[in-house]
This record gives sequence, C-alpha cells and structure tokens, in this order.
Amino acid sequence: MTVFAAVVLFANAVFNVFAWPRFFSRVRADDRARDAAGRATPFLVVHAVLLGVALLLAVLSAIAGVLLLLL
Repeated sequence: MTVFAAVVLFANAVFNVFAWPRFFSRVRADDRARDAAGRATPFLVVHAVLLGVALLLAVLSAIAGVLLLLL
C-alpha cells in the first residue's frame, strides 16, 4: 500500500509540473490577463497564485513520495 501511495504522489507531482505551466502560458496570452494600460488583471493574478500553489503541491508530493519509500 505504501508503494501505491508513493506512486500516486509522484503522478500528482508530474501532472502538476507539466500541466499547469502549459495552462498558465495560455492564460498569460489571454486578452483578459492585462488591462488597457498593460497591468495585470485579477484574472492573471488568480491564475498565477493557482500555478504557485500547484507547483508547491508538486514539490511536497514528490518529497512525501520519497519519504514514503524510504521509511
């Protein structure tokens, strides 16, 4: 069961690392990302926070997966 949990954590980490940055590049290119003056809109800020949280979860998932396998 421990190996299964580690595999799920690694899969989560890989998904977050590959999916979110690709999604965020599309968000940055969206017309709603910047206002007329070129400043970031709440649309961009919220998605940037989501990206940061997803990448943090990826790191934590990878660490937890490694710890599960080592302990």
